[in-house]
Amino acid sequence: MMDDIPLQRNLKVGAVSIGLIGLDVAFTRVLAQPELALAEAVELVYAEIAHHNYIPQVAEAKYRHALEEEIVRLRQGGSFSGGPLEVRILGTGCVSCNNLQRVVIEIMATRQIAADVFQVHDPDEIGRFGVLQTPALVVNGKVKSIGRLPTPAEIEEWLVDAASFDDKGLAPPAKQG
Repeated sequence: MMDDIPLQRNLKVGAVSIGLIGLDVAFTRVLAQPELALAEAVELVYAEIAHHNYIPQVAEAKYRHALEEEIVRLRQGGSFSGGPLEVRILGTGCVSCNNLQRVVIEIMATRQIAADVFQVHDPDEIGRFGVLQTPALVVNGKVKSIGRLPTPAEIEEWLVDAASFDDKGLAPPAKQG
């Protein structure tokens, strides 16, 4: 495992997404050992990321909790766990990429959908999604479009379908007419 190159990956810790060096490598190592108890897996990942990143002592419990949730999610096949909606716009910062972000944000504002929106410019991270052409839109870890600017209607459908609805956050119906 000496040839593993630790790259930055975001982890949602409380209400904040934090970029952590080596998180992917640590998760890969733990997921290769399904016999590990969850608490043991969390401690192994925590030790690995603490080696490469500054973690405030007062936030250690929050980091461990976030790692636990992510390990459970990954062990269950990486399916979205119903947390906050996460939208990633993959691209180099081109006009189409910027237009995609603008349309996504406009639709979220119109439909009152809350989401974490990330622009991903790093070619290595874009490649992790299996994407070779940009712009690309990823919603809750699922690639929705590659190499084209989808229509606003398509984007709206994907965002509404992916949004977790409950009695506190139900998106209003689309405006008719």
